Amino acid sequence: MIAKTEEDFNGLKEIGKICGTIRDELVQSTKPGITTKALDEIAGVMFEKAGAESAPKGIYDFPGHTCISINEEVAHGIPGERTIQEGDLVNIDVSGSKNGYFADTGISFVVGEGEKGLQKICDVAKEAFDAGLKKAKPGSKKSGLGKAAHNVAKQHDLTVIKNLTGHGVGRSIHEAPDHIFSYYSPWDDEILKDGMVIAFEPFVSTLEEEVFQSDDGWTFLTEKSIVAQYEHTIILTKEGPIITTL
Repeated sequence: MIAKTEEDFNGLKEIGKICGTIRDELVQSTKPGITTKALDEIAGVMFEKAGAESAPKGIYDFPGHTCISINEEVAHGIPGERTIQEGDLVNIDVSGSKNGYFADTGISFVVGEGEKGLQKICDVAKEAFDAGLKKAKPGSKKSGLGKAAHNVAKQHDLTVIKNLTGHGVGRSIHEAPDHIFSYYSPWDDEILKDGMVIAFEPFVSTLEEEVFQSDDGWTFLTEKSIVAQYEHTIILTKEGPIITTL
């Protein structure tokens, strides 16, 4: 989507705030002993109160309001009876729509006291996002975001997941540009436009660079890597990027 009008900007900011608020509430509510289904039910109530709708549920008939992934699960984890434990690495991904506008946001974090290395990966994912954000300017090449993110990961002796990417967002949950990589791809030289709305989401990994889909048809896994994600919805403007999901 290219945001052009005041209505566009206000609508994108509204759903961005809703998704960001739900994300933060679920993070705060994630305690040892709670199930992922219980967390998802909190999100469902919050979406309803805000007059908004879960995007994965509404667009793809996903079996949950949010995607909640634990440890070996990298993304698109289905909320259920799995109980969260002290030290788990959890990813909460919230996307929604209201009045025809969409937003998408996600974060990985450690529950309580976990291994020191887990927190480092979460911190590097945010650092990679921040590095890419500095390249998110109209007139710049889209590949600059991924190059900056991957460079950060490599500086910490980590890598990125290459078959999970950011994407355009705004009038649907996934739209053009179809891919915003977390690594440098020389052919990915599309020029970013003023008003373009994107979801940028580096996945930082300890080893593997690809995920595979589980038998449930939704959840993405790795064989033996730890992976952390950091994602926001961004409106690109000449005055600087607007993060709608803070």
